[in-house]
This record gives sequence, structure tokens and C-alpha cells, in this order.
Amino acid sequence: MTALRIRARDLLTEAQLIAVRRRSTWKGAALIAHAWALILGSVALVAWWPNPLTYLLAVAIIGSRQLGLAILMHDGAHGCLSPHEQLNLALSQWFCAYPIFAETRAYRRYHLQHHARTQQDDDPDLVLSAPFPITKMSYRRKFLRDITGQTGYQQRKAQLLNALGPAEWPLSRRAAHFWEKLGPQCIVNAVLFAGFAVAGVWWAYPLLWLVPLFTWMMVITRIRNIAEHAVVPDSNDPLRNTRTTRANFLERLFIAPYYVNYHLEHHLLFYVPCYNLPHVHRILSEGRYAGRMEIRSGYAAVLRLATDKPDHEDRPGRIVSSARRARIGAEVGVDQKAGGF
Repeated sequence: MTALRIRARDLLTEAQLIAVRRRSTWKGAALIAHAWALILGSVALVAWWPNPLTYLLAVAIIGSRQLGLAILMHDGAHGCLSPHEQLNLALSQWFCAYPIFAETRAYRRYHLQHHARTQQDDDPDLVLSAPFPITKMSYRRKFLRDITGQTGYQQRKAQLLNALGPAEWPLSRRAAHFWEKLGPQCIVNAVLFAGFAVAGVWWAYPLLWLVPLFTWMMVITRIRNIAEHAVVPDSNDPLRNTRTTRANFLERLFIAPYYVNYHLEHHLLFYVPCYNLPHVHRILSEGRYAGRMEIRSGYAAVLRLATDKPDHEDRPGRIVSSARRARIGAEVGVDQKAGGF
């Protein structure tokens, strides 16, 4: 089945479309700078005042900004970080994707299929929403795997094995394949480690870069995935097969950075930069389609909706979809849908 379509001009006036489509290099660069400022500021906080509370706070903030880098990479995949094509790609790759071991162009090829076939049988992201609703016990198991690094480890392992290529390949071919898949990512991470070492905080790379990447980023990536498409009312209605979640300050700080919660608006107008999505939301909320839009008030409300299957129906041990997600992540060079959207 094919989902219904709504024309952009049925949603906004021509003048409004021109305004929200406008892309600004300085705004895209400012969001990237903001993400890195919070990351480095969190490292500085732990270096200045090391204790368990500041460390846990730093892990949560850095993990959310790592997701933020994935979100900004996603904006780059849509050409929204800069109106200049090469600059857009450079910002997306070197400052957003490579630090988190992702790759913009591979992600773009995968992600545009999701936009074209949202919630249809051939949507590559359907595996993320199809299992829901689940039981609370099932979600607790998923949360435990995420927060302890098991999910991150499986995804990175799959990504590494994919980059190394088949064992029967000659060494030269495997080396070339590895460079193509992960070379720039390794260089950027080596530079990041060297920068921490020069600053006298070499330990920040494993403890304040890799730990958040393997733990908190996995937790909030799953939460965000659930909020965007799980348990939506109508898979064939573009106003109801995708969800916008209203987010308060703490949710934006720790779970949903850089306007990623405006997912319905993004799907309706996927060429709009993320910083213009709140404006699109206000326009649509006053328009004729406002009553049909799938909107929830907060991530806790969405999680309650997605975990309301009775616990007596719990079926532990089903890991097929997790394995498939790991394979997809390896192919597109990003944690399963960590960039978007």
C-alpha cells in the first residue's frame, strides 16, 4: 500500500514556504559549535570537580550531544546545514558524522528511502516501530542492554566486521575497504584523543567520549525511535504515521536535542532546517490539519503508550530485530537511525 501525500502548498503559503526553507550556514555552524561546547564543557567540569555526580551528569549531557551530532548529520544529509553543497557535506561529515563513527552519504541513501516509504512494508525503519506496543518488562530489558553498553557494543562490532570485509579477501583489499568504511572516522577520533591528551585529560576519551557513545546515546536513541513512529494511529496518513512530541527543557537537554522532537513537521517538509521546525509547528497548529496531527505531550507519555502490552504476554529472548538493526547500522555507518528522523 502507498501512503497518502499532502502537498507542501496545502500546508503553508508560498511566502511561509520560502521563509522556512531558508538555510543559513552560520546557524548550522552555530548548532554544531553548541554541541561541541557542551561536550567540552562537560569534560572540563569533570576535570575541575571529579566526583560520581559530575561524571554521571557529564555522561548524560555528552551522550545527548552525541545524538545531537547525529541529528545535525541528518540535517546535512538533507542539505540543511548550509546552502552551499560542499560546505554542507564538510560540516556534516567532519564535525558531526565522523566523530560518532558515522558517514553522511551512506546514511542519506538509506534515510531517503524511509522518507519515501514511511511506515510501509518496504520502509527500512519499519523494524524500529513494528514490534510496539511491548510490555514494560520487555522495555526494561532493552533499557538494561542499552545503559550497560551491550547494544552499543553489538552495533560497533557489526560495523567493525563490515569494515574489515570477508576474511578471504587479500590484506590489501581489506585495508582499502576498511579505509573506505571507517578511515576518516578513525582519524577524527585519533585527533580527538590527541586533543584530550595534550590538554592533560587523556582519560576523557574512553570515559567521557566512548562511555556515553556506548550507553546513554543508545538509551535516548531508542526512546527517540519509539517516539517518532511506534504505535502511531494510521500508517498511511502522513499526519498520523509520524509523531511530534512536546519536550520540556530537561527533555531537550538530555533526550531530544536540536528540535528532533518535531518529527511530524520534518516528515511533512523534510527540506526545512531543524531550527525552523518550531515555526512550522506553530503554523500547522493553527491550520486546517491541526486536529489530525499526531502529537504527544512528553516522552514519558509516549513510553507509557508504547509499553502498555500486558506483562503476561511478555516474550523474552527475541533478539532477531536487534541483530537486524545492528546489520543495518553497519551498512549505513551510523547507530540504527541515530541521525534521524
